[in-house]
Amino acid sequence: MRAVIELSVENERDDRRGHRVERPPNLAVAIEAAAEALVGVLESAVTRHDLTVSPTQLRVLALISTRPELNVNRLAELLDVVPSSASRLCDRLEATGLVRRVADPRDRREVRLVPTAAAETLLGEVKQRRHRAVQAVLDRMPGRAQHELLLALLAFGQAVEVPAAAPENTARTA
Repeated sequence: MRAVIELSVENERDDRRGHRVERPPNLAVAIEAAAEALVGVLESAVTRHDLTVSPTQLRVLALISTRPELNVNRLAELLDVVPSSASRLCDRLEATGLVRRVADPRDRREVRLVPTAAAETLLGEVKQRRHRAVQAVLDRMPGRAQHELLLALLAFGQAVEVPAAAPENTARTA
């Protein structure tokens, strides 16, 4: 489903160069639709290929790969599932040779989840497929639009990192 962007103006704001810029009232809707489209592109890059793991298992592998101190309880928190469900997921991944459980050298009672070389290879292949799929979409965009998208994404990322300030004059009068 695609969002329709209305051209009416919700409000005007000054950009950093003192120019007035108009923002469509449903910019957030357009961004959400674009995010859904991006997720669709990323998912299709993986589902078109025969993978031996489910999307959930792929997510677990990505989490384990980027967090070397991860144990089953913390994985369950990240997935928002009960620890027994996370443990069963890890059991399946361990059975397929993608995850190992190893004792933490600092506390042998702790068991860490470690991706195997096969998991790292799989994650690398998935990343390359996703990159190619996104690049194919970008290649269909004009160069100027690609540049503007890059600037917008960088600004969005910076805004996410800045603590939310009190909104300026957000009260509406009747």
